[in-house]
Amino acid sequence: MDGLGLAVLWRTTERLPGKHDLLMVGPRGAAWHFELTHDPERPLEPTPTVDDLFVVYLGKPADESQIDRLVAAGGTRVPAHNPYWDEHGVTIADPHGHRLVLCSRTWA
Repeated sequence: MDGLGLAVLWRTTERLPGKHDLLMVGPRGAAWHFELTHDPERPLEPTPTVDDLFVVYLGKPADESQIDRLVAAGGTRVPAHNPYWDEHGVTIADPHGHRLVLCSRTWA
């Protein structure tokens, strides 16, 4: 979260039988956020692949200080499986293998 500048907006604070744990993160005051859930009674092992990507369209090249923050938070800069993303951005893998692409293009 620190690497992308996201804040914890909500987190379940008690364990309730039959209920999922919930973590909501995003920029404060934004019209969007991520909801991450976990079922401690039936946990799943994450199985990310090199083609499972979270892409952020920045509309400009990624700032090196942001990349440095992502690396300091435990990420690793990696070559993309699809060369398109190396041409138009930077790919960071987290310690579990999930990949984030900071894309210099816009989405419209």
